[in-house]
Amino acid sequence: MALGKGDAAAGSLYRPLLITNKKVEPCTVQGFPGVSYVAGDDGHQVGEAAYRSGTKGDPVRLKPGQTAAAVIQLVNVHNYPDDICRPTPVRGLRIYLPQETDSNFVPMPGTGCANDDLPGNQLSVKTVHPA
Repeated sequence: MALGKGDAAAGSLYRPLLITNKKVEPCTVQGFPGVSYVAGDDGHQVGEAAYRSGTKGDPVRLKPGQTAAAVIQLVNVHNYPDDICRPTPVRGLRIYLPQETDSNFVPMPGTGCANDDLPGNQLSVKTVHPA
């Protein structure tokens, strides 16, 4: 997994989460990845997990070496007042592939909101689609 290059718009950054089949067998991915900010040496979660935006897409079959993507929206946390956001340095993202219980770490140093009760979502994710 890796983050692709993104686009910015209206206080948010949009980056594709690239999911590549590294196995020798084809695989199928369908649905929304679980995404959350993590911080510290222990990898604790910062703020709420990403909101699932849109509807669950069709299954994506990946041959070995093929890639699928899921777009992640990262809100500029400085849009929120500090007392509401509680800005916290983050190390990156914890990612759970759809229907998986083991997580992956994708480095992405930055700032997240530690408040679990924001007026909006600091992270949103769309369903997996062919890249």
